[in-house]
Amino acid sequence: MSSKLIGKWNSFDNLSARDVHDLLKLRQDVFMLEQDCLFPEIDGKDPETEHFFMRDTETGALAGAIRLFSASDKEIRIGRVVVAQTHRGLGLGRDLMLAGMDRARQLAPAADIHLSAQAHLEKFYKSLGFSKISEVYLEDDIPHIDMVATPGGTQ
Repeated sequence: MSSKLIGKWNSFDNLSARDVHDLLKLRQDVFMLEQDCLFPEIDGKDPETEHFFMRDTETGALAGAIRLFSASDKEIRIGRVVVAQTHRGLGLGRDLMLAGMDRARQLAPAADIHLSAQAHLEKFYKSLGFSKISEVYLEDDIPHIDMVATPGGTQ
């Protein structure tokens, strides 16, 4: 992790108004504008999740974020992994995923960790110990696959 970035977990209810604004703006900029994908970004699920933010300590900018659903002691889901264009190429996606996986193991050590990945990122997620468990499908006109990391898997 870059020395100028700091990460922090929060429940949705503990996010500041600035945090919520920055999160929704970042996800809008990346998922809707950059990826040219019109979909309901505010999906009503954020209040049910924990959020991990990585902020640039020099500028205060939100560099990346991830959300974690603790569905049960058998399944946890990671979603909305997003990295600001200004902070790409620094390994931040890996840092976010490792933070999410570590938090999932803290919450439910025996749980499978699920995610819906953009298909072109399959190799990246495999490098973190995830395995493909579905065929490619379209989600908001973007090819996706379902993946899972099981307890004791490699990272």
